[in-house]
Amino acid sequence: MAKQKYFLAIIPPEPLFSEVENIKKQVSISYNNKSALRSPAHITLHMPFEWNEEKEGLLIEKLNEFQFGNSFNIQLKNFSCFEPKVLFIDVVKNDDLSRLQSRLVEQVKLNLNIFNQANDLRAYHPHVTIAFRDLKKESFYKAWEELKNRIFEADFKAKSFVLLKHTGSVWQSHQQFAQ
Repeated sequence: MAKQKYFLAIIPPEPLFSEVENIKKQVSISYNNKSALRSPAHITLHMPFEWNEEKEGLLIEKLNEFQFGNSFNIQLKNFSCFEPKVLFIDVVKNDDLSRLQSRLVEQVKLNLNIFNQANDLRAYHPHVTIAFRDLKKESFYKAWEELKNRIFEADFKAKSFVLLKHTGSVWQSHQQFAQ
Protein backbone atom coordinates (compact mmCIF):
# COMPACT_ATOMS: atom_id res chain seq x y z
CA MET A 1 0.00 0.00 0.00
CA ALA A 2 1.75 3.13 -1.26
CA LYS A 3 1.50 6.20 0.93
CA GLN A 4 1.16 9.50 -0.86
CA LYS A 5 1.52 13.05 0.47
CA TYR A 6 -1.37 15.50 0.21
CA PHE A 7 -2.40 18.85 1.67
CA LEU A 8 -5.38 21.20 1.45
CA ALA A 9 -5.17 24.83 0.40
CA ILE A 10 -6.82 27.80 -1.24
CA ILE A 11 -5.18 28.79 -4.52
CA PRO A 12 -5.74 32.40 -5.62
CA PRO A 13 -7.33 32.88 -9.05
CA GLU A 14 -5.66 34.45 -12.07
CA PRO A 15 -4.21 37.02 -12.57
CA LEU A 16 -3.23 37.14 -8.87
CA PHE A 17 -1.89 33.59 -8.99
CA SER A 18 0.62 34.50 -11.73
CA GLU A 19 1.59 37.72 -9.97
CA VAL A 20 2.51 35.79 -6.81
CA GLU A 21 4.29 33.08 -8.83
CA ASN A 22 6.40 35.82 -10.45
CA ILE A 23 7.38 37.19 -7.02
CA LYS A 24 8.39 33.67 -5.95
CA LYS A 25 10.50 33.29 -9.11
CA GLN A 26 12.19 36.69 -8.59
CA VAL A 27 13.10 35.81 -4.99
CA SER A 28 14.30 32.37 -6.10
CA ILE A 29 16.60 33.83 -8.75
CA SER A 30 17.87 36.67 -6.56
CA TYR A 31 18.51 34.57 -3.45
CA ASN A 32 19.25 31.11 -4.83
CA ASN A 33 16.36 29.13 -3.35
CA LYS A 34 13.85 26.83 -5.02
CA SER A 35 11.65 25.22 -2.34
CA ALA A 36 8.75 27.64 -2.72
CA LEU A 37 8.65 26.94 -6.46
CA ARG A 38 7.73 23.29 -5.81
CA SER A 39 4.12 24.17 -4.98
CA PRO A 40 1.64 26.58 -6.54
CA ALA A 41 0.97 29.86 -4.72
CA HIS A 42 -1.49 28.99 -1.96
CA ILE A 43 -2.86 29.53 1.53
CA THR A 44 -2.59 26.27 3.49
CA LEU A 45 -5.75 25.00 5.17
CA HIS A 46 -4.42 21.61 6.29
CA MET A 47 -0.73 20.81 6.50
CA PRO A 48 0.72 17.88 4.49
CA PHE A 49 -0.37 14.41 5.49
CA GLU A 50 0.17 10.88 4.21
CA TRP A 51 -2.68 8.82 2.80
CA ASN A 52 -2.88 5.42 1.15
CA GLU A 53 -3.04 6.23 -2.55
CA GLU A 54 -5.27 3.19 -3.17
CA LYS A 55 -7.87 4.85 -0.93
CA GLU A 56 -7.65 8.22 -2.68
CA GLY A 57 -11.27 7.83 -3.83
CA LEU A 58 -12.43 7.77 -0.20
CA LEU A 59 -10.37 10.88 0.57
CA ILE A 60 -11.95 12.75 -2.34
CA GLU A 61 -15.43 11.47 -1.45
CA LYS A 62 -15.14 12.72 2.14
CA LEU A 63 -13.75 16.07 1.03
CA ASN A 64 -16.65 16.42 -1.41
CA GLU A 65 -19.02 16.05 1.55
CA PHE A 66 -17.49 19.09 3.24
CA GLN A 67 -19.72 22.17 3.03
CA PHE A 68 -17.52 25.08 1.96
CA GLY A 69 -20.29 27.58 2.65
CA ASN A 70 -20.57 31.02 1.10
CA SER A 71 -17.68 32.55 -0.78
CA PHE A 72 -15.76 35.21 1.12
CA ASN A 73 -13.13 37.82 0.47
CA ILE A 74 -9.43 37.23 1.24
CA GLN A 75 -7.11 40.20 1.37
CA LEU A 76 -3.35 39.88 0.87
CA LYS A 77 -1.32 42.76 2.23
CA ASN A 78 2.43 43.35 2.20
CA PHE A 79 5.19 40.97 3.22
CA SER A 80 6.15 39.36 6.49
CA CYS A 81 8.38 36.58 7.77
CA PHE A 82 9.07 33.81 10.23
CA GLU A 83 12.72 34.41 11.06
CA PRO A 84 15.16 33.19 9.85
CA LYS A 85 13.81 31.03 7.00
CA VAL A 86 10.34 31.95 5.73
CA LEU A 87 9.26 34.97 3.68
CA PHE A 88 5.62 35.39 2.77
CA ILE A 89 2.81 37.63 1.63
CA ASP A 90 0.58 38.24 4.62
CA VAL A 91 -3.14 37.47 4.74
CA VAL A 92 -5.22 40.06 6.58
CA LYS A 93 -6.97 38.53 9.62
CA ASN A 94 -10.16 36.97 8.38
CA ASP A 95 -12.76 35.24 10.56
CA ASP A 96 -14.34 33.47 7.56
CA LEU A 97 -10.99 31.95 6.59
CA SER A 98 -10.22 30.93 10.18
CA ARG A 99 -13.64 29.27 10.53
CA LEU A 100 -13.21 27.44 7.21
CA GLN A 101 -9.78 26.16 8.24
CA SER A 102 -11.00 25.04 11.65
CA ARG A 103 -14.08 23.27 10.25
CA LEU A 104 -12.05 21.54 7.53
CA VAL A 105 -9.39 20.31 9.98
CA GLU A 106 -12.13 18.98 12.26
CA GLN A 107 -13.94 17.19 9.42
CA VAL A 108 -10.72 15.60 8.17
CA LYS A 109 -9.95 14.42 11.71
CA LEU A 110 -13.44 13.01 12.33
CA ASN A 111 -14.13 11.45 8.92
CA LEU A 112 -10.67 10.37 7.80
CA ASN A 113 -8.73 9.94 11.07
CA ILE A 114 -6.04 12.39 9.94
CA PHE A 115 -4.71 13.92 13.13
CA ASN A 116 -1.39 15.54 12.22
CA GLN A 117 -2.82 19.07 12.09
CA ALA A 118 -4.00 18.78 15.70
CA ASN A 119 -0.41 18.10 16.75
CA ASP A 120 0.69 21.50 15.47
CA LEU A 121 0.50 23.74 18.54
CA ARG A 122 1.14 26.95 16.62
CA ALA A 123 -1.91 29.10 15.98
CA TYR A 124 -3.21 29.23 12.42
CA HIS A 125 -1.38 32.03 10.62
CA PRO A 126 -2.54 32.11 6.99
CA HIS A 127 0.03 33.36 4.49
CA VAL A 128 1.34 32.82 0.97
CA THR A 129 4.92 31.55 1.16
CA ILE A 130 7.39 33.02 -1.31
CA ALA A 131 10.63 31.55 0.12
CA PHE A 132 11.46 29.01 2.84
CA ARG A 133 13.44 25.89 3.77
CA ASP A 134 16.43 26.25 1.40
CA LEU A 135 16.74 30.03 1.91
CA LYS A 136 20.10 30.53 3.63
CA LYS A 137 20.10 32.75 6.73
CA GLU A 138 22.28 35.41 5.09
CA SER A 139 20.02 35.47 2.03
CA PHE A 140 16.94 35.59 4.23
CA TYR A 141 18.07 38.84 5.86
CA LYS A 142 19.02 40.41 2.51
CA ALA A 143 15.68 39.44 0.98
CA TRP A 144 13.79 40.62 4.07
CA GLU A 145 15.52 44.03 3.83
CA GLU A 146 14.29 44.26 0.24
CA LEU A 147 10.73 43.12 0.99
CA LYS A 148 9.84 44.44 4.43
CA ASN A 149 8.80 47.91 3.20
CA ARG A 150 7.53 46.81 -0.21
CA ILE A 151 3.81 47.41 -0.73
CA PHE A 152 1.66 44.54 -1.94
CA GLU A 153 -2.12 44.61 -1.89
CA ALA A 154 -4.60 42.28 -3.55
CA ASP A 155 -7.84 40.56 -2.77
CA PHE A 156 -9.92 37.75 -4.18
CA LYS A 157 -13.07 35.75 -3.51
CA ALA A 158 -12.46 32.34 -1.95
CA LYS A 159 -14.96 29.98 -3.54
CA SER A 160 -13.16 26.66 -3.26
CA PHE A 161 -10.22 24.76 -1.87
CA VAL A 162 -7.87 22.29 -3.50
CA LEU A 163 -6.38 18.91 -2.65
CA LEU A 164 -2.72 19.05 -3.65
CA LYS A 165 -0.76 15.86 -4.26
CA HIS A 166 3.00 15.40 -4.18
CA THR A 167 4.39 13.93 -7.39
CA GLY A 168 7.79 13.06 -5.96
CA SER A 169 9.33 16.40 -6.83
CA VAL A 170 6.54 19.00 -6.85
CA TRP A 171 3.06 19.57 -5.43
CA GLN A 172 0.27 19.68 -8.00
CA SER A 173 -3.35 20.70 -7.77
CA HIS A 174 -5.17 17.35 -7.87
CA GLN A 175 -8.84 18.03 -7.11
CA GLN A 176 -10.87 21.18 -6.51
CA PHE A 177 -13.78 21.37 -4.06
CA ALA A 178 -16.21 24.24 -4.61
CA GLN A 179 -18.92 25.80 -2.46
